[in-house]
Amino acid sequence: MSAAESTTAMDAAKTTRSYSSYGHPWWRRTLLTREFAIIALLVIVFVYATSNVAHFDNPLTIHFLVLNNAEIMMIALPMALVIITGEIDLSVASVVGLSSVMVGILVQDAGLGVPLAGLIAILVGVAAGAFNGFLVAYVGLPSLAVTIGTMALFRGLAVGLLGTTAKTEFPEKWKTLASDDIGSSRYPVIIIPILVLIAVFVWLLHFSTFGRGVVEIGLNDEAAHFSGVNVERTKFILFVLTAVVSAFAGIYITLHNGTARGDNATGDELKVIAAVLLGGVSIFGGRGALHGVIAGVLLIAVIQYAMQLQNETVNVINIVIGVLLVLSVMTTALLAWLDRLRSGQLRFLGSLKR
Repeated sequence: MSAAESTTAMDAAKTTRSYSSYGHPWWRRTLLTREFAIIALLVIVFVYATSNVAHFDNPLTIHFLVLNNAEIMMIALPMALVIITGEIDLSVASVVGLSSVMVGILVQDAGLGVPLAGLIAILVGVAAGAFNGFLVAYVGLPSLAVTIGTMALFRGLAVGLLGTTAKTEFPEKWKTLASDDIGSSRYPVIIIPILVLIAVFVWLLHFSTFGRGVVEIGLNDEAAHFSGVNVERTKFILFVLTAVVSAFAGIYITLHNGTARGDNATGDELKVIAAVLLGGVSIFGGRGALHGVIAGVLLIAVIQYAMQLQNETVNVINIVIGVLLVLSVMTTALLAWLDRLRSGQLRFLGSLKR
């Protein structure tokens, strides 16, 4: 594809988006979106659970929802940006496990303090993200293949370092901090770094030139390159950010659970991706908003907690969330098809008028 053709393709994509975003009244642009639909569904499910599920209206509900889903919320933020570029990172949960193991070994065996051990674990996350980012962005390998491989690699390193044992001796003040509330409120301390990360990534995606480049890459990475976006550097940075946040989540899980194990967070990559896609981010890239992602994480958390209170099995919970995810992906494809159909009809009517 030539430079002129690439630029034309990106301009066409922007024109379509501009029309769908600004060709209707503000209330329609606000209410008739996937993100608002997920937020509305979250409110409906929360109100229903509060009224009909025993013990869900307990004052500690928010406390447990935040504590048990903090790592998913944190990792979903950079993961959303990665998927918007049209890439994916399946190694995030393995980075969590590797970070957890590093903290356990450094604190219990090497005698380091938690802050220093955590800093080293985050640097390990930087190295893991840089490895992924280099292979995807600069070597040009498919992110799906690369991160499937590094998912096994990082998990193997984590399990290999500890085997079947676990590290459980951590300073009590740090374990308490990871589970404690802010003052006399019901909000855990971990909500502070979550809010900081939300603010950072909302600014990064929605209010910075970097974020505009992320969306342009998802629409057409070649066109983005010719428009001045450093595609390779952007993807590299996103993979590093995702791994760094995952490493921080590993530190949190270790202190919150009071144990460092090589299999910590196994399967969490699927929960993160499910929440991101449910929140309206397109698996094909080029579209997504973080308020929808946050609502997607909370919706899955509320459904899981409500069903657990009703003594439903893990398999039933996974089936419900899986069906919800499939429906959300189908809805995205259906809406795109209807938009293309409508655009074709408008062009046809326009030609008749001429």
